[in-house]
Amino acid sequence: MTVPPLRLPQARRISWPFLPPEMRSAIEGHCGSPVVSEEACELGFTPGFAALLTCANGSQHFVKAASAKAQRGSAMSYRAEIAVLRCLHPDVPAPGLLWSIDSDWVALSTQYAGGRAPALPWRAAELDACLDALESAAALLTPSPVAAGPVEDEFAAWPSYWTAVLPRPHLDDAAALAAGFAGHCAGETLVHGDVRADNLLILDTADGTRAEVLDWTWPAEGADWLDTVTLLALARAQGASGVDELLATRALTRDVPAEAIDSWLALLAGYFLKSSDDPVPPAAPHLRGHQRVAGEAFWDWLAARRDWL
Repeated sequence: MTVPPLRLPQARRISWPFLPPEMRSAIEGHCGSPVVSEEACELGFTPGFAALLTCANGSQHFVKAASAKAQRGSAMSYRAEIAVLRCLHPDVPAPGLLWSIDSDWVALSTQYAGGRAPALPWRAAELDACLDALESAAALLTPSPVAAGPVEDEFAAWPSYWTAVLPRPHLDDAAALAAGFAGHCAGETLVHGDVRADNLLILDTADGTRAEVLDWTWPAEGADWLDTVTLLALARAQGASGVDELLATRALTRDVPAEAIDSWLALLAGYFLKSSDDPVPPAAPHLRGHQRVAGEAFWDWLAARRDWL
């Protein structure tokens, strides 16, 4: 089948003037200078505030914020990210936490080093840099430094989602693969859980291209290869070439049994295809469309690997 293009999601966010005055004052206090301009982060789905702030003293700060009441889901995800960032080894390729606030609003600031989202279609060097970052992170995050829930518990309901997916050839086979995911995907590594192009940052340095992993808002403990397979599946749908060769040669995936890879792909496909038919959140109008295309991306690679096409 032809999978629709998987584009970078566009968020609908609040801007700096619409933050409560007391929140703006608290943020400026942490920044050490009044804010004079903002550059909004347009990627993602959450409706919370996310922007690069420039202050009167010339300093720049990347800040995210959400109302604990009006944007409860975003606030909860920011709390999860704060808990993870506080425990990350300093060598993990991720922006470090500078400060956080947890009151009526939840806010955090992370180190800002410039950079950009990966180019789409994927360039080989940038995909390699992102895979290198995932391998470095896995090595430093095993065992998990954070008390995150195990994937077999966090995703326990997902195999049943196949019952809500519209009929297609081999649906029962995919459901059976997903049902066995816990035996394949358990582990002691802190898994990011949401690795996709808009959660990765490309940095071009004098020593070459490197990548950082952003937005640690859905952590879980699982096998060290899960994030790599997730990224490869999505990159395959975004024009990356040689994905099967990368799967067979990268350090985290080359020795993983095919049945384990396919169980993870089946689990993700079922989750995203089912979720794409859920009601559209008013604050994230593009979410369901993205989930549909992502679900088809996981399904398409699974079907190709299982000779279902």
